Amino acid sequence: QAPIKATCEDLSCKTGFPEDVHSAVVSRSVHGGQPLLNVRFRSCDGNKKIHFGSSEPEDFRVGEDGVVYAERSFQLSAEPTEFVVSAQDKETQQEWQMRVKLTPEPTFAGASEKDQRKIEEIIFPWQQYKHSSPLKRQKRDWVIPPINLPENSKGPFPQELVRIRSDRDKSLSLRYSVTGPGADQPPTGIFIINPISGQLSVTKPLDREQIASFHLRAHAVDVNGNQVENPIDIVINVIDMNDNRPEFLHQVWNGTVPEGSKPGTYVMTVTAIDADDPNAQNGMLRYRILSQAPSSPSPNMFTINNETGDIITVAAGLDREKVQQYTLIIQATDMEGNPTYGLSNTATAVIAVTDVNDNPPEFTAMTFYGEVPENRVDVIVANLTVTDKDQPHTPAWNAMYRMTGGDPTGRFTILTDPNSNDGLVTVVKPIDFETNRMFVLTVAAENQVPLAKGIQHPPQSTATVSITVIDVNESPYFVPNPKLVRQEEGLMAGSMLTTFTAQDPDRYMQQTSLRYSKLSDPANWLKIDPVNGQITTTAVLDRESIYVQNNMYNATFLASDNGIPPMSGTGTLQIYLLDINDNAPQVHPKEATTCETLQPNAINITAVDPDIDPNAGPFAFELPDTPASIKRNWTIVRISGDHAQLSLRIRFLEAGIYDVPIVITDSGNPHASSTSLLKVKVCQCDLNGDCTDVDRIVGAGLGTGAIIAILLCIIILLILVLMFVVWMKRRDKERQAKQLLIDPEDDVRDNILKYDEEGGGEEDQDYDLSQLQQPDTLEPDAIKPVGIRRLDERPIHAEPQYPVRSAAPHPGDIGDFINEGLKAADNDPTAPPYDSLLVFDYEGSGSTAGSLSSLNSSSSGGEQDYDYLNDWGPRFKKLADMYGGGDD
Repeated sequence: QAPIKATCEDLSCKTGFPEDVHSAVVSRSVHGGQPLLNVRFRSCDGNKKIHFGSSEPEDFRVGEDGVVYAERSFQLSAEPTEFVVSAQDKETQQEWQMRVKLTPEPTFAGASEKDQRKIEEIIFPWQQYKHSSPLKRQKRDWVIPPINLPENSKGPFPQELVRIRSDRDKSLSLRYSVTGPGADQPPTGIFIINPISGQLSVTKPLDREQIASFHLRAHAVDVNGNQVENPIDIVINVIDMNDNRPEFLHQVWNGTVPEGSKPGTYVMTVTAIDADDPNAQNGMLRYRILSQAPSSPSPNMFTINNETGDIITVAAGLDREKVQQYTLIIQATDMEGNPTYGLSNTATAVIAVTDVNDNPPEFTAMTFYGEVPENRVDVIVANLTVTDKDQPHTPAWNAMYRMTGGDPTGRFTILTDPNSNDGLVTVVKPIDFETNRMFVLTVAAENQVPLAKGIQHPPQSTATVSITVIDVNESPYFVPNPKLVRQEEGLMAGSMLTTFTAQDPDRYMQQTSLRYSKLSDPANWLKIDPVNGQITTTAVLDRESIYVQNNMYNATFLASDNGIPPMSGTGTLQIYLLDINDNAPQVHPKEATTCETLQPNAINITAVDPDIDPNAGPFAFELPDTPASIKRNWTIVRISGDHAQLSLRIRFLEAGIYDVPIVITDSGNPHASSTSLLKVKVCQCDLNGDCTDVDRIVGAGLGTGAIIAILLCIIILLILVLMFVVWMKRRDKERQAKQLLIDPEDDVRDNILKYDEEGGGEEDQDYDLSQLQQPDTLEPDAIKPVGIRRLDERPIHAEPQYPVRSAAPHPGDIGDFINEGLKAADNDPTAPPYDSLLVFDYEGSGSTAGSLSSLNSSSSGGEQDYDYLNDWGPRFKKLADMYGGGDD
């Protein structure tokens, strides 16, 4: 190989590309993402942030590290491809440019096998120095072709590739190195170079599917690290080997095809990928169908494009009702489908035959029957059933029903049951039995989508529906409803107003006449005859009643028949009441206030009349002739049709309350007038006309009823307060009385314990208790001489009445009660005197019973056996211990 000629001189550091034109040799086939070369940018300031760009961004991209990548896959033409690489400083926006020339890899012919096996030697271009003229950079005469290295090489490693040397190694001691991805950049260590001999070697097998090419840059420096030669680019292409099987993107592919499709109908596309080079035979795939299941109606219903993977139909006869799904086994083989050298893989294609509307719906019967009661709506009267061989719940199976005759007024509609596909004939408008007793409908059934081309609807797609109307008892109805009657108010009770009758629509039913009753009459003015419907008044009609709104009074009546079941209907009678002049006008307001002096003293009043025009205003206002003081003190002037002004006629009127009668006459024919009393409160006023007499202002502001109500409230409040105070005092007296009368420590009621009373046996029950009291009292009083009685005997006198203590005495009465009791005790002759012997009991002078001392036991205690006391329980344990303890 001839050395590359170039000239260069040693210049000081200058930021920019080291050369104006950068040439590189690449393979003719360029793949997207493939690194092509590495441009070198010299930055004297290492902190600069450089952004690289390409003039052909659609084809080439420059990374931040200066590596140029292909943006897409394309073929290089025989002529060199040129583009511009730019570098821009992100801070200063300064820009540098360099032109890049890509030359396709040359093809050498006639090279002997020996030359091919010989290690290639790459020599740095020599440089020529001209001291008499400034340095001029020369273009390279040729570029270094890339090195092709097959992937998956078995070694031995490291495997020598090329030898890089400079023609200046004879005069200088040089050191060689390589940089770039695969050398000193990730993945590092794949390529190494002998720094002395320049021998470039690979250290392990390469994988093209990971990295298709390596772009290295070789450097030559002296022992001091000074650059001797310009770096040269070395491209190492990894040659693809068929080491990857095709892989389908999906193991199972799903597709659809309509039934009845013609041959050549596209079905689906299956795709497989091969990691090998797609531009070489290793990555070129071919498809074919291995099997089809089921094989009916033909074993070859489908075919596949061996290059694109498109599956199409090749035979007719697809029928979903017979075969709903086909399963195909698809094989993809690389090496352009070579069965001997190519690698293969398989996938499954599942093709579902979709339904088309090739089967029309057919009714299960030619005539359907139903019945419906009259006046009923939203009632299903008949179910129409159809059959359809298409796929259920699809537009080709879903039925739609259309009435073609028999219902000109639109009283029926047919809905579709989404689950059963039945037609539901439904009534949407009321049907009158007296008008229509039967309907005969003609119904056609269709699908949601039209039938397939060439398919016609058979006669079974049309049916007849016969519907019978059932007569039912209907409600009577008033005519007209509502009924309007114009009547002057004041119609007396018992007057006939009108006749309000109803009609029964049931002409074919045997039933008696209607009965009438009143349903609503707010003022209770009317009554209706139950047989003929004649309405008469029961009270005077009054237009001014609260039940009349806008001169209209409404009453509701009920008409009932005796059918089965009984039915009734309502009707409204509207009475428009015409006004008559039956109400005299009144003054408003009823009370007013004015000043004592003549000025200012005007009072504005208004006439109010419940009647309406022409029986109302304009009104006439005047003062009566009697009493004479009215016209002497007051004067009235009408200021409008409804308003007048009352004022003082004299200069001064003493403060007080005055009743001023005012005669008001309306404009009716005949006129109606009334005398209304206006209560005028005259008071002292200031310069502004405001009352200054507070008492009179209060009296004038409050009516008699209001004052009485306030007084009643005050009295009730005082009574409640008084009752509360009395109750509190009584409760305090009760509490103090209990504390004085009963001391909790002296109260012995809780300290007296009554244990029990014991008596003798049955033989001791017959005795006279009177012997234990006073035996002398058994003798008659006549036998005992008068005045002969023991001194300590209770004398016979009437016992005095002791004072009775009240249930809840006042604490202040305790002293009086004790004194009264003491006085009664002192005057009681039956009570013993103080400090005397009290006789609690008297046994008499002689006792019929013997002395207790004469009682002797028949035997001594020592002869008795008291052991039985132990059997009497714990209550006799003490006695058992005392008497049953033996000698002790």
